[in-house]
Amino acid sequence: MVPTYPRHPAVLAQQARTVAAAVDGRLILGIGLSHKIVIEDMYGYDFSKPILHMKEYLAVLLPLLDGEPAAFNGTTVRANIGLTTPSPGRVPVMIAALGAQMLRLAGAQADGTVLWMTGPATVRDHVVPVITEAAASAGRPSPRVVCILPVCVTDDPDNARERASRVFAIYGQLPSYRAMLDREGAAGPADVAIVGHEDTVAAQIATLAEAGVTDFVAGEYTGGPDGARTRAFLRTLLN
Repeated sequence: MVPTYPRHPAVLAQQARTVAAAVDGRLILGIGLSHKIVIEDMYGYDFSKPILHMKEYLAVLLPLLDGEPAAFNGTTVRANIGLTTPSPGRVPVMIAALGAQMLRLAGAQADGTVLWMTGPATVRDHVVPVITEAAASAGRPSPRVVCILPVCVTDDPDNARERASRVFAIYGQLPSYRAMLDREGAAGPADVAIVGHEDTVAAQIATLAEAGVTDFVAGEYTGGPDGARTRAFLRTLLN
């Protein structure tokens, strides 16, 4: 995922088209707003209008990725540019969308969303209905829903959840992820981590698919024997 701040969309479009050409069109570009604590408090950019910024960013980025010139004069983004960078075709775009406004924007203009710290009930009852309706209203194909969650295959789930609580503690405090955890009824990141024996982990991943997840990404966070066991098990799901 690439933050839309502070990189200008024309620069990102040029980079994305270059990478897409290098990998024979297999690139899917993910973009996101990041967080106020990073963008405003660390980088010093204005984070007061994130939804407007994403809309304006897409107004420049999407035409350039499609090989068209972009002429746009907005509040947060301005551009009057075309690119000559070769590309094998259209570059799909995924937005890190969690809230309703961002999900509607992702459904209407992008190819889907990439989730983090979002459990199955929230995917089923919030994410999928909102983004799917927006895509249908815009006459677009059904969006992809990529879900990333911490995963650990282990005989000691209590220890694995305690580790998840420590490793991912910051995500229980950032407002966008905190909102998803609250929707799920989760006290913190450990409560949405996928932890347990192989059958338990497989069942939890299957539950996500039933909720509407189209692509699952495992956030493996342990080393040692549990880490090796987790990776070995996840490879079996690819078959």
